[in-house]
Amino acid sequence: MAATSTSNLPEPADAAKESSRELSRRIAAEIDAGGGWLSFARYMELALHCPGLGYYGGGAQKFGARDEGGDFVTAPELTPLFGQTLGVQVGQVMAASEPALLEVGAGSGRLAADLLSALAAQGRLPDRYLILELSGELRARQRDTIAAASPGLLDRVAWLDRLPEAFSGCVVANELLDAMPVHALAWREEGLRERGVTIADDRFAWSERPAPGYLAQAAGALPVVAPYESEIGLAAAGWVAEWGRRLERGALLLLDYGLPRHEYYHPGRNGGTLRCHYRHRAHDELFAWPGLSDITAHVDFTAVAEAGHGAGLEVLGYTSQASFLINLGLGELLAARRAADESSGLRAAGAVQMLISPNEMGELFKVIALGRGITEPLRGFVRGDRTHTL
Repeated sequence: MAATSTSNLPEPADAAKESSRELSRRIAAEIDAGGGWLSFARYMELALHCPGLGYYGGGAQKFGARDEGGDFVTAPELTPLFGQTLGVQVGQVMAASEPALLEVGAGSGRLAADLLSALAAQGRLPDRYLILELSGELRARQRDTIAAASPGLLDRVAWLDRLPEAFSGCVVANELLDAMPVHALAWREEGLRERGVTIADDRFAWSERPAPGYLAQAAGALPVVAPYESEIGLAAAGWVAEWGRRLERGALLLLDYGLPRHEYYHPGRNGGTLRCHYRHRAHDELFAWPGLSDITAHVDFTAVAEAGHGAGLEVLGYTSQASFLINLGLGELLAARRAADESSGLRAAGAVQMLISPNEMGELFKVIALGRGITEPLRGFVRGDRTHTL
């Protein structure tokens, strides 16, 4: 099985190529076992999470600048002001529930380190800072990052292998839902089709079959007119719904790039939102060097809200990342940084511009809060709440 290459991306190192070839062989074996077809959701799951070989399951550098070997930069990597600002909202949620914080998918550990420092400054340190992370390589990196930034707080941190059966406090997930597997669908004149992966000319290729009943039912409410291609994030909705039976009191703060349903499935977005990220290049070669590129899809925030509400959680707010951070005092924190150190403040100002600019992350990224037992309005949504658009 030959891994598909693409000419407009940097050439991977030999060891990375061999890892991708091995993952390609495993994917090909599943295609053969499935009679020559594999759902795209399963392909995405293997490409991202196959132990030892998938993008997150392997040991390659992922987060950071291009010259550091990273593929993309997340908000916490841009500036500690992101974590400090988010800490204001986290502190409010914990004060209204329990002093416990759970971060799901903590990346490099940068956000955890910044949140711990910010909460210490507020006098609102959690009794427990739990991190759910399945990658051993990322766990080690997270531990090192936290130890370097706040060695005296490392003893509050513990790593989990699975969601807790019950939890009260604040749950944070930054850029988690976009990496959950999605089903690729095609609305054709003859009916709904599920798009999957087959092997043609010794390479992976798209193939379609009639969509099974559960996908047809899930897609029935979508505002789509054939012909149209997009995806549906059942895994993300299912993950949110799980919190309906696990969250006793507190809130989920979910930050990711996405759209409400009526914008997600707009006629002008025919083709869907699936993209790959490799060495700070976005591309749509979904079958190129499996395991070496991140694969993402935008989040349907209407589906997230419906899943939470259906599981007994209340939608506490939904807005753009820019509005959320501004409501929490990002501008004031930046001004304080500049007053303390003009040079550092100028560097931070550039990062803050990326966080809140409509042409950067400010509008593309959204924040939704889902909770139980929280009665006071959350500060991050006091202005610019868009819950009515979901």
